[in-house]
Amino acid sequence: MPSKKVLIIGAGIAGIASAIRLAAKGYQVEIFEANNYPGGKLSQFEQEGFRFDAGPSLFTMPQYVDELFTMAGKNPIDFFRYQKLDVVCKYFYADGTHLTAYADTDKFAAEVHKQTGEPTDFVEKYLNNSSNIYSITNHVFLERSLHRLKTYLNWDAVKSIFLFPQIDAFRSMHKANRGFFKDTRMVQFYDRYATYNGSNPYKAPATLNVIPHLEQHYGAYFPEGGMYSIINSLVTLAEELGVVFYYNSLVEEIILEGSLAKGIKVNNQIIQGDLIVSNMDVWFTYHKLLKQHPELFPKKILQQERSSSALIFYWGIKKQFHRLNLHNIFFSADYKAEFDHIWKQGNIYHDPTVYLNISSKYKPDDAPEDCENWFTMINVPANTGQNWDSLITEARQNILKKLNHLLGEDISQLIVCESILDPRSIESKTSSYQGSLYGTSSNSQFAAFLRQANKASQIKNLYFCGGSVHPGGGIPLCLLSAKIVSDWIG
Repeated sequence: MPSKKVLIIGAGIAGIASAIRLAAKGYQVEIFEANNYPGGKLSQFEQEGFRFDAGPSLFTMPQYVDELFTMAGKNPIDFFRYQKLDVVCKYFYADGTHLTAYADTDKFAAEVHKQTGEPTDFVEKYLNNSSNIYSITNHVFLERSLHRLKTYLNWDAVKSIFLFPQIDAFRSMHKANRGFFKDTRMVQFYDRYATYNGSNPYKAPATLNVIPHLEQHYGAYFPEGGMYSIINSLVTLAEELGVVFYYNSLVEEIILEGSLAKGIKVNNQIIQGDLIVSNMDVWFTYHKLLKQHPELFPKKILQQERSSSALIFYWGIKKQFHRLNLHNIFFSADYKAEFDHIWKQGNIYHDPTVYLNISSKYKPDDAPEDCENWFTMINVPANTGQNWDSLITEARQNILKKLNHLLGEDISQLIVCESILDPRSIESKTSSYQGSLYGTSSNSQFAAFLRQANKASQIKNLYFCGGSVHPGGGIPLCLLSAKIVSDWIG
């Protein structure tokens, strides 16, 4: 009896991971990707001798990547290698404070005490709380579907439900962080983690204070070959398992017979399949690929607030800055005002927090000799029709002004090449509605339960993976969405 055929829409990391898991189970898997390369948001490009990872730049929870190789009977290190960072990130505050976030918790707590005066046990208490939230939520809310009864019919779920008050779902992240720390710099430090899933710390539930645990306990890593080597290694594995990739293959429609998904239309041709997995943003999956069937839309889900987006300047810099590290943050002086501009006014604050990633610190051939490749990013609102050309011009000036002041050098004179990614181009290149990076926002205590399930409720044989559906955005959660889809399909 021939194996069932699975058609996957989109070769983002969740689509590739879904393909690997299903191929390892014996399914016949084909992936259709609109671009001429795999990876979705996790892409790369080169310009004038500089290589840039264009999308996600922080690598945590590498065990979820390794698991794909081991479950396929392969040795991960034969495909993919990475090193743990001793310094996770360097932080630069508007008042001149410099804080080094060491991977070692004791060393980090001592650094916090030295730079801010906060007692070391405050940091330890905070991280213990973060760990506790993770232990309660991980096996139920992250690794399983929230939309299947079987998820709740086990002892782990019963314990998690019993301990629900401890996940702090009814306070905002900011309010909880103010309860742990007296120094505003440390409150701002931990408020920043809301941006890891495109949310607002002044509205998002304190449950998201689980995120520091993922970074501090499990560590941050640098993949040999840069972030895009994650995609290259997974594509190699998928192809060894028999997965077929079709590039330049824009899926135009999901074909239904009644409420049963039967195939897809690509380049005006119908391709039959037994199961469909969409790695495309769920909003576009419905509004583009199922537009003939509005009666099947999950309307409340599709009307939810979207996550924030990003504005990224990729700069080739003709100098090396030895005080900088792989990951660097230059904080805004008024964090509340910055988030109000993003979430209430829909524009960009004049003093944005700047994230600077320099992969050439760990991979020197990413830049010419004595140069650096700067991935310079700020958080911005999703695209709702703003005048982005004007916003980008003004933001560029403000970013340079900030970096010039904090680094003591005219950065504009060091830029030898530049590329820009904004919410409009994020949407056009990755089919992310409004250019939002993480699908819907997490600005309510019920956000986790309101994300699109990994299986369509009104369409049989249609599944979803990726950052716009449960359990959320970012590499680890996208990989977990693939695991959930694979478990659901069986």
